[in-house]
Amino acid sequence: MNITVIGTGYVGLVTGACFAKMGNDVYCVDIDEEKIEGLKNNVLPIFEPNLETLVKDSQRKGDLHFTTDIKEALDKTNIIFIAVGTPMSEDGSANLDYIFSAASDIANNITKDSLVVIKSTVPVGTGFKVKEHIENILNENSSSVNIDIASNPEFLKEGHAIEDCLHPDRVVIGAEKEEVFDVLKDLYSTFVLNHDRFLFMDIKSSEMTKYVANAMLATKISFMNEVANICEVTGADIKNVRAGIGSDKRIGFDFIYAGCGYGGSCFPKDVQALINTAESNGYTPELLSQVESVNYTQKRVLIKKVADRFGEDLSGLSFCIWGLSFKPGTDDVREAPSLVVAKGLINMGAKLKVYDQEAIDEFKKAMGDEYLDSIEFFDSRYDALNDCDALILITEWKEFRNPDFERLSQKLKNKVIFDGRNIYDKRIEKQGFELYQIGR
Repeated sequence: MNITVIGTGYVGLVTGACFAKMGNDVYCVDIDEEKIEGLKNNVLPIFEPNLETLVKDSQRKGDLHFTTDIKEALDKTNIIFIAVGTPMSEDGSANLDYIFSAASDIANNITKDSLVVIKSTVPVGTGFKVKEHIENILNENSSSVNIDIASNPEFLKEGHAIEDCLHPDRVVIGAEKEEVFDVLKDLYSTFVLNHDRFLFMDIKSSEMTKYVANAMLATKISFMNEVANICEVTGADIKNVRAGIGSDKRIGFDFIYAGCGYGGSCFPKDVQALINTAESNGYTPELLSQVESVNYTQKRVLIKKVADRFGEDLSGLSFCIWGLSFKPGTDDVREAPSLVVAKGLINMGAKLKVYDQEAIDEFKKAMGDEYLDSIEFFDSRYDALNDCDALILITEWKEFRNPDFERLSQKLKNKVIFDGRNIYDKRIEKQGFELYQIGR
């Protein structure tokens, strides 16, 4: 099939590359000339395991093209995916400026009947608004082109996006016409050869499904963090509690790990957008509001633990931070707990030595110049420990799971570890370490 993907951010780039891998002719369009030139030379703007290889191979085979010329792309394709960003506005709503900008570009450049598919995460009802927007411009231009609209939300996990795209556990499609379902089922059939994992529904339900999926996962995380804090004040052990409830098949073990809060480009934004959608329709979503409130507080738990151990004034003290990305397998630091912890400690007078295998550049951009003088960056996790008063673990990269504790004890001034993801066993306390964890 011949496909245009508008937007070469995380979703657009992964989606376009995976479509191309399956033999489709794919044009990825972006207004950022520097980004497009980089992609043409296999220089990716994001880190995602195996994505660079996929892009390189598909370009070599001639199945994947990058361009800033949307007319060139639309002239050669008849399925158009909108995969631009929908960042959070100040009031918590989804900012749809990029969506409608893409819709305008489609309407002003399209020359043949096409299917427009919204892959971006958008509020309920956006699909119909986009269709109306495009059709109004087509009418103003006296165009005879007809479009159909569909919703096809993405369910990609950063760090596992290629696998999720190539082997989805479900393909949600919202549309108005049977023939639209048929077109998209044909497109995705190569991704789900062994199982029929298609879920066909109306457009509004498809749009809502994405928000509810992320809100549900965020709710599980905040619930478990709330329970962890209760465990801590009562003397229970959250790891034991997790084992006790996770073995119940109705609950399961996924997303019930206690930690220092969730971040990323999806959960915080989508929970807030769903809250805004509810409130704008006259409903107060009390549970979702508390999910966000708990997460806000949880990101600051490590700061409190450090202050309880070393005092409110951290002047003259240095702390090593392992892990900056919001989760392993990505360089994404959007809404990451590391940003909150780092700023909080610096505001209390501390100096920081930090290490992350992928996210240092993005972390520098997100922190801002006013904080960088208090931070030293390292290429080695062990070098970052030198003369620090304690280690603070925030992101559970695999390389942190079984470190050489003898080297830690030699490099740290104090054998103190703040474990924000509960990955260490309390047996290290027998080696003389003070171990501070979440809910333990």
